[in-house]
Amino acid sequence: MKLIDGKNIAIQIKEEIAAEIRSLQDIQDINVRRPHLAAILVGNNPASETYVANKEKACAEVGMSSSVYKMSEDVSEKELLENIDFINHDEEIDGLIVQLPLPEHISVNKIIASINPKKDVDGFHPVNVGRMVLGQPAYISATPLGISLLLERSGIPTAGKHCVIVGRSNIVGTPMSILLSRNAKNANCTVTLCHSKTKNLSEICRTADILIAAIGKCEMITAQYVKKGVTVIDVGMHRVEDNTKKSGFRLKGDVLFEEVSPLCEYITPVPGGVGPMTIIGLIINTLKAYKQEIYK
Repeated sequence: MKLIDGKNIAIQIKEEIAAEIRSLQDIQDINVRRPHLAAILVGNNPASETYVANKEKACAEVGMSSSVYKMSEDVSEKELLENIDFINHDEEIDGLIVQLPLPEHISVNKIIASINPKKDVDGFHPVNVGRMVLGQPAYISATPLGISLLLERSGIPTAGKHCVIVGRSNIVGTPMSILLSRNAKNANCTVTLCHSKTKNLSEICRTADILIAAIGKCEMITAQYVKKGVTVIDVGMHRVEDNTKKSGFRLKGDVLFEEVSPLCEYITPVPGGVGPMTIIGLIINTLKAYKQEIYK
């Protein structure tokens, strides 16, 4: 069994991005602005605050600028849309994300659709999703992009492999299924997309050469779901109470690691697997927005 070290791969890619940003500054002018990522954070969700802080830290590490617009839990949908419109028209900002989840009184679909597709570095806007499906230049959702990079950087072959994805969300499962089924480098998989209504789920999962667990249920994937020699990518992230930890909790994934890992050729840990690479996907998209690679 080999651990796929997402944390170390993320460090390597950040070094590459930092070098590219330094090079761009040298080519243009040292006084030219740096790539800039803006995040809107609504409410006081501890997990969301941590995610945004990690994104700010990653931006600083690669030489990008970042800003966070904090809004109260009871902010009106109208006010949030006005803030998004302001950022959409700010030429000093290249990328914009609205941290999810949002309060129940706000329409997530309406908020995502209001973001300028050229600044939608989360890759959630219908325009970017549509372009991605058609194989056109687009911002790819950060987690699927990060997973693709994990597979590539770990030297895991994908062509002709059977990939089973458990979970059909618009953020991970569905775009991942499209990316891996493409006729492209680090793709060409035969993909089965499973979900809560799939019958004989464990039987289907046991046929996987690559199993991506993104179902959102803590340690649901046990040994009965995998065959020997499989590659397992665990997208899950769950806080479980643990009084032995200073934080009062430990992080676990959708995979029961202790039981599944002995059967794997490769497996991602939680934490330290997919998580760091999701932030890398966001950084890569922001750099593309700065360079105007997607929308010329």
